[in-house]
Amino acid sequence: MTIYTTPLQFAYFFGLLFSILLLVRGIKNERLSDKLLAAVMFLLSMEIQDYTFGFAGINYLWEDLDGFPRHFGLAFAPTIFLYLKSQINRDFKLTAKSLLHYIPYGIYFVVNMWLFLQGKESMYAWYETSIFQFLSWVEKIVIWVSYGVYFFYSLKLYKHYRAWAETQFSDTESVSFDWLRNFVYLIIAGEIFKFMWQFADYIIDMPFEKDWWWHLFTVCIIVYVGVRGYVQVQPKSLTFYDVEETDMDEIIYPQVNVDIDSSKLKIVENLYTDWKPKIEKLMVEDKIYLEPELSLSDMAARLKTNTSVLSAAINKNFGKNFNDFINESRISEYQHQITLPANRHFTKLGIAFDCGFNSKATFNRSLKKFG
Repeated sequence: MTIYTTPLQFAYFFGLLFSILLLVRGIKNERLSDKLLAAVMFLLSMEIQDYTFGFAGINYLWEDLDGFPRHFGLAFAPTIFLYLKSQINRDFKLTAKSLLHYIPYGIYFVVNMWLFLQGKESMYAWYETSIFQFLSWVEKIVIWVSYGVYFFYSLKLYKHYRAWAETQFSDTESVSFDWLRNFVYLIIAGEIFKFMWQFADYIIDMPFEKDWWWHLFTVCIIVYVGVRGYVQVQPKSLTFYDVEETDMDEIIYPQVNVDIDSSKLKIVENLYTDWKPKIEKLMVEDKIYLEPELSLSDMAARLKTNTSVLSAAINKNFGKNFNDFINESRISEYQHQITLPANRHFTKLGIAFDCGFNSKATFNRSLKKFG
């Protein structure tokens, strides 16, 4: 065990262990997101496999499996993207269309497997050709394009999801998945670091062990993803479909446009207004905001309507999205409860939790905004 081998071996087997744990949990709970995160952990482990074995003096990969298609650069970014989609939408399923994301990797695998099966002499002869050198550069470029495209759309999807979550949940901490955004940024930083190191290696031809440093960055990513991904709260019901921002009136009342007459417009406005007393009853009499796990869909079910109508009604009648509407009521209740003599022996956070908050971060943010 040395400074080179210890971190790599730990992360390698850590990644494989969590890959198995997540796969078993995913199968047991029928959760696609866990299965895809298991794939992510496996791919991260494969990223450091060569150097983990190499620093340990195990040359099997180079001697007996040289040329075998054991690299997964073209499969990694699509898997991250599909994992994000499955994490924010429990209804998301892998289909035959999902395989289209893996066409570049499929081409890489088939071509390299065919070469590997030709035998070492033929394979090494191919390595010496100018065509192979050209295709190697093409492969590197395609990998970078894949990272750029999929990470761009992953961050875009996450941005849309966060905006949507603010309108659907009273406490977004458990469904924010901030670590996913951080993960994508970490991968981007890691790949840039790797590229810069390899470029420096190309210029000054550094010794083999110097590549250990950018692998150490991957070690940190493996540990972060494994721990955060495994302990991440998994909502029982979470369904987000990415759509471009559209005016809510057009979604609910697509027939309403600038050409309608005033009588029809009045009918539409009345539809919103009619919901106001029903919503106020739930808030004032039933104090529905005291329920920590309250979501827009829960409230819509109580009112026997759908989330689109309820969200629009809250916005039109109270000038707030669902998250602000609920948490402002919780802050008002907190400010009342904290003045009561009977509550003097309770902590402020304890009172806040009794008022419907289930996260210190959400409470502090709401207190600053509405207090």
